[in-house]
Amino acid sequence: MRCVIAHSPFYLFKSDVLAAMKGVKPEPASGATVTVGRRTYPVKQVGEAVTGLDRRDFSVGEVSRALTRLGFTCHDAAAAASVPLTPLQEATALLGTVPRP
Repeated sequence: MRCVIAHSPFYLFKSDVLAAMKGVKPEPASGATVTVGRRTYPVKQVGEAVTGLDRRDFSVGEVSRALTRLGFTCHDAAAAASVPLTPLQEATALLGTVPRP
């Protein structure tokens, strides 16, 4: 698939992204993330590995759009920052009631 990242055209394929990220340890996520295989990586880390560009040269949105079009699941920064709920908190949120001690 042809996409433009940092004003440069790239031809990316899902298999190329998987190969580029094989054996790469994910950095701590502080913003938008993408799931590649079984691991979750920061979008900027994947963009740098796939394109060879410096992270300052492209935006998260450019890489996220390209990865989404290739079939990867991208997560926004708000979802990455949220803390998972306990089963009690989740049930309470679904019912819309306040649990009593």
